Amino acid sequence: MRNPLSEKIVQIQPSGIRKFFDIVSEMKDAISLGVGEPDFDTPWHIREEGIYSLEKGRTFYTSNAGLKELKEEIARYMKRRFELLYNPNGEIYVTVGGSEAIDGALRAMLDSGDEVIIPQPCYVSYEPCVILADGVPVIVELKEENEFKLKREQLESVVTDKTKILVMPFPNNPTGAIMTKEDLTEIAEFVLEHDLFVISDEIYSELTYGTNHVSIASFPNMRERTIVINGFSKSYAMTGWRLGYACGPKLIIDQMLKIHQFAIMCAPTTSQYAAVDALRNGDEDVKNMRNAYDRRRKFLIKALRDMGFKCFEPFGAFYVFPSIKEFGMSSEDFAQTLLNEEKLAVVPGTAFGNCGEGFLRISYAYSIEDLKNALERMKHFIERHRK
Repeated sequence: MRNPLSEKIVQIQPSGIRKFFDIVSEMKDAISLGVGEPDFDTPWHIREEGIYSLEKGRTFYTSNAGLKELKEEIARYMKRRFELLYNPNGEIYVTVGGSEAIDGALRAMLDSGDEVIIPQPCYVSYEPCVILADGVPVIVELKEENEFKLKREQLESVVTDKTKILVMPFPNNPTGAIMTKEDLTEIAEFVLEHDLFVISDEIYSELTYGTNHVSIASFPNMRERTIVINGFSKSYAMTGWRLGYACGPKLIIDQMLKIHQFAIMCAPTTSQYAAVDALRNGDEDVKNMRNAYDRRRKFLIKALRDMGFKCFEPFGAFYVFPSIKEFGMSSEDFAQTLLNEEKLAVVPGTAFGNCGEGFLRISYAYSIEDLKNALERMKHFIERHRK
């Protein structure tokens, strides 16, 4: 029998995150600090709206692009938060999570051999989605000494005539790094000078600490060459509702929507009705959750530094990315040994790209009490293994 599998998909490695989650799920008394998921319940008023939509029998397909009311609320949100104006009819569509939007944007924009610059460490989907779209991923390594920010000189060193897209993964998963308005200025200038397009993944835009998120699409002449991706999973604790959205020029959104029509049809109807309420009435919920994450962030950074870890201070998302280079173990070995000996799960930095070697991703999307229990196990571990 002939090989039924595509060589392309066989060569793509599975997510390095899932391996540890699968083990933890079957390990008694294990603690995980690896999940990138809010520990808060979806706010009750949002759940109520979803329940009400079911009670009213609103279980039909929506339009491919999403509920009119939801697209209008997304447009209002983008205007009030980022001073970005998008037409709900043609420049916004609703997706099954932000990940679908990443895949759709790359498939709609890439021809075979087009190059995509991807700053790493980063979310695990970008590189495989580029490959699946027949593009060529070009990796730029974000440096700890630069606070894991992207620098123009790094881009200049890799850009070619084949470069078409720059992925902007900020606020960053796994490092927690952000890009300020000053940081983004030189990146926007680079994009314009080289006639590139940007896919800006802003799923953590509401989770920044001490500063407000700035979208690269808000810079002069950048809106027409940027796809902004966002969603409800992180900001509103709605991970299981599977809802995101993409905003951008109609020329590109039309083609992304075509892929969505054939592969998805529409995002879940119940989730869309709930999301309308989230955008209309959820600002206070977002603020309260952000404040809680900020307290956990400060607690975790101090605790890790008190243990002797070298730990960059993140100002976005809900992760820290401490260095474990002093232990003489690979990130994979450190995480596996920690799990085996202390039943504590973290994610090796290499799950987010080879340049994550020597680091761990630790999530603080957990209560202070859970973090304290986990850190006790970490303390026991490093006392045994520190050289």
